[in-house]
Amino acid sequence: MVMNLDNYTDSAPQWSKADLHIHTNLSDAGPSPLQVVQHVLRHTDLAAIAFTDHDRIDGGLRVRGLAEQYGLQVIVGEEVSTADGHLLALFIEERIAPGRTIEETIAEVHAQGGLAIVAHPYDFVSQSLLGRHSRGWSEEALGALPLDGVEVLNGSLVRHIANVHAARMAQRLGFTALGGSDAHHLGVVGQAHTWFPGHTAEDLRQAIIDGTVTAGGQSWRARQYLSWVAGCLVPRTLRRAYGAVRAYGH
Repeated sequence: MVMNLDNYTDSAPQWSKADLHIHTNLSDAGPSPLQVVQHVLRHTDLAAIAFTDHDRIDGGLRVRGLAEQYGLQVIVGEEVSTADGHLLALFIEERIAPGRTIEETIAEVHAQGGLAIVAHPYDFVSQSLLGRHSRGWSEEALGALPLDGVEVLNGSLVRHIANVHAARMAQRLGFTALGGSDAHHLGVVGQAHTWFPGHTAEDLRQAIIDGTVTAGGQSWRARQYLSWVAGCLVPRTLRRAYGAVRAYGH
């Protein structure tokens, strides 16, 4: 179930916010890992963030030590492009190779002591286990996988009904429900998030395992989609086109 704890004031226990789905310019986003850290420290109340670039982990590794000096917990993560759809691998230290089945990928995440979270399961834009995918999965088959949670509030989804379906599925199958902004530009970092009891990355990890977390926040607004298109998508496309032309010319 998606709950709203944004106005939660009870002091026992004290809850903190984490954004578990953030991209940087190391994959397909605009800001650098350092720019994300600076933005979070200056403009948000997040206690923890996870860098989840596509098929690489160096963003979190680069800035984790620096961020923790200022009280920000950084989780090393990766959005793994499995053969079946995208999977968030959190609390890992080594890159998970893309292209393997979801079963093989989950096993490798767990071998590192990490947590395996299904990303945007009903999205029809990105590769997703129950949306746009390579193999036909059912909710029941998904329920049999040793997953540690399901992203039920992905801030970037244009079709908000996909989050509703994910929340219902997670509740029916007993999966821990998580939220993340899926930020590709700074303006939406933390807008969708996960509440957890405690303050540290280890508190968060244990809360996900125990199922004592909840998704909060909201999806991107229309102007934030436009900002992403103008500030990230168009420049990235132009850079790639320029690189392809230069490569062809050589």
